[in-house]
Amino acid sequence: MNIIEAIFLGIIQGAGEFLPISSSAHLILAPWFFHFPDPGLAFDVALHTGTLIAVVLYFWRDWLYITKLANPFKARLFPSPDKIGRIPQSQALYSKNILYFLILATVPGAIFGYLFESEAETVFRSPLLIAATLSALGLILYLVDRYHVHRKRLDQITWLDSLWIGLAQAVAVIPGISRSGSTITTGLFLGLNRESAARFSFLLSTPIIFGAAVLKLPHLLKGGIDASIFLGMLSAAISGYIAIKYLLKFVERSSYAMFFWYRLGLALIIVLAYYFRA
Repeated sequence: MNIIEAIFLGIIQGAGEFLPISSSAHLILAPWFFHFPDPGLAFDVALHTGTLIAVVLYFWRDWLYITKLANPFKARLFPSPDKIGRIPQSQALYSKNILYFLILATVPGAIFGYLFESEAETVFRSPLLIAATLSALGLILYLVDRYHVHRKRLDQITWLDSLWIGLAQAVAVIPGISRSGSTITTGLFLGLNRESAARFSFLLSTPIIFGAAVLKLPHLLKGGIDASIFLGMLSAAISGYIAIKYLLKFVERSSYAMFFWYRLGLALIIVLAYYFRA
């Protein structure tokens, strides 16, 4: 894999991980469309590491604050928010149980990822299946976003809400569904407002991406880090950070409709390409 291809795939991974468009589907489709060589498992680990860097850099203050809220003894294990720089306004929305809600929501995804890892890398990679999941989840996101009432703030989330969002994340093991897309859609369906649904989804991505990266880290270390792997990881980190930052701002004033139309258009292109190649 050359450097241009690595950077291109890194940008796709970073943006697709946090925008509701499915990074896994795009990473499967890019080599299929453009005849890229198989990047290999080490490169896949590098891209996930890049997105992990992005979400940690953006939310590190939030995670410190969330951890402090969950401490029952109120010991000063972590610095107070006013000691770590700018305090995100969103922290006022975090309840004392938010850490436990995130842990609960992580469990289904971890179990499904372990059980269906081989299927995700084989039978779930069909272009037609990806076209179907892209369009189906996109339509559900559009309908829920437009017609369902979603006024609940993040501090009003419940244990049951967290479990449902976690189950939605688990289903995203199928490429095309999208981890962020499924969790945001479920959050909206449960009544969360757009910004709260996106923020919970992004926070939830941290442990699941961390777990995936750690489990496969030996493959990256074994193969070594060359220029292509490093630049792919860097581009994933940069594009992921930008995607988080601007999606949170975007949904404060706009709907998710554009992502439905993007997913539908891409699904149509996949179907046409598949049958023209047949």
